[in-house]
Amino acid sequence: MPEKNRLMRVLKKDDLGAIVSIDEVATKRSRRDYYQRKFDTILNSTHNINSSIVCEVDGRVVGFVMGDVYFGEFGIPETSATIDTIGVHPEYRNRGIAAEMLDQFMMNMKAAGVKKVYTLVNWDDFTLEKFFARQKFTPAKLVNLECQLP
Repeated sequence: MPEKNRLMRVLKKDDLGAIVSIDEVATKRSRRDYYQRKFDTILNSTHNINSSIVCEVDGRVVGFVMGDVYFGEFGIPETSATIDTIGVHPEYRNRGIAAEMLDQFMMNMKAAGVKKVYTLVNWDDFTLEKFFARQKFTPAKLVNLECQLP
């Protein structure tokens, strides 16, 4: 059941602490430096669109979707976007917040002229795979390549 005071909005500087906290609960470690770099890039870039979304319930940030818009990078000629990080505080999971944030993200991307949205999911993260499948994501025709450095 949706909360009465649920608000979807674009990420802002003051959201850093809440996002770090939500991620720390999920990953059991602090990634403050990672998120600080992401915030610096998202909020200080003159070449990119702030496409990241947060969800507030009663004024508290309880979820986020972070992504980027690309204008022809990686050999993909059309404007595309990626979702690289998504999180919902455990107290607010299974209430449709992640799906609602993703809907807002997709609506924003469509308005920005994006034709495709990409994300990566660990091969064995079945919960996340099922979530994205319910949101109409399918396996891409791209091959993710990696090189392990010694």
